[in-house]
Amino acid sequence: MAAPGRCCLRRILAQFPRYIFPRIDQRTSVVPCLGNIPLSIRPYAAAKTAKKGLKDAKQKTSKAEPAKKKNTYRRKLASKPVDDVYLTWMYERPVYEAEVAVDMLKKFQELDFTYPKQHVYANLTLDMMLEKKKKVDQFVGTILLPYPFANEINKVMVFTEKAEEIKIAEENGAAFAGGTELIQKILDDEINADFYIAVPEIIAKLLPLKNKLKKKFPKTNRNSLGRDIPQMLELFKAGHEYMVEEENLIQTKIATLDMPNEQIIANLDAIIKDVCTYRPLSYGPFVQRLIIRSSTSEGLKLYLERFLPQVEEVDKEDVKETEAPR
Repeated sequence: MAAPGRCCLRRILAQFPRYIFPRIDQRTSVVPCLGNIPLSIRPYAAAKTAKKGLKDAKQKTSKAEPAKKKNTYRRKLASKPVDDVYLTWMYERPVYEAEVAVDMLKKFQELDFTYPKQHVYANLTLDMMLEKKKKVDQFVGTILLPYPFANEINKVMVFTEKAEEIKIAEENGAAFAGGTELIQKILDDEINADFYIAVPEIIAKLLPLKNKLKKKFPKTNRNSLGRDIPQMLELFKAGHEYMVEEENLIQTKIATLDMPNEQIIANLDAIIKDVCTYRPLSYGPFVQRLIIRSSTSEGLKLYLERFLPQVEEVDKEDVKETEAPR
């Protein structure tokens, strides 16, 4: 009876899956042998080469097809704004005539209840390019405005070793006049001035002051080195100074807001004409953009064609006649 019972039990257990009941007739041990189980191979080197291949493919696709940048440009509307309040980026910046812009600055002052004698500023953007890769060097200019607005007279120091020239300088309003004895006093900050002028004979002895004075050191191109002491004193005592900043930008005062419109525009015209002398007119307009503002107002863009000096046109026939005798 034992043998038939075993056979029946084996038939019953054989119908169940192997993971529930192991086969009775399985002779292998319960603990699996590593030799009987196929090990999965992990190809690390192949994986690395595959990554490199993906990187190369990405680089090629990026070079061949550059990524499209998001279009952040917003199209401006063609018409002018109708309401007083509007989004500025939707419209082109308005450009005004000089008279209209000055009236607007004065109106801003009345509406904002600000100081009526605040300064008016002009921002000039310049084209510093010359032929090929050359550029105009940054410069400092001094000009006698047709309508001065400064309340104080500039202090001017004159360098000369001649007693006669020292006397002339003092008679024409020089704050200080003398020779090399003034060098040490300037280095020790005992005396200072707004402008420094000199005669050519003493300029070599003033080299110790070059690092101290920097842009104020007397130079011919700034009209601060010459022999006509009275003329130089007249220029620098009441002169208005401006300079190029940030490579191609001039920000300078031109008047006070309480001055008549004609005087403000005349000072603006004089400054632009003087700035244009630092580059030949044959290279085109030196001033590219003109904006005026007051101390408390926004900037207003102006039409600048009327302020630019015009190149004198010479007829070709006249040129041929003048060149013929040569």
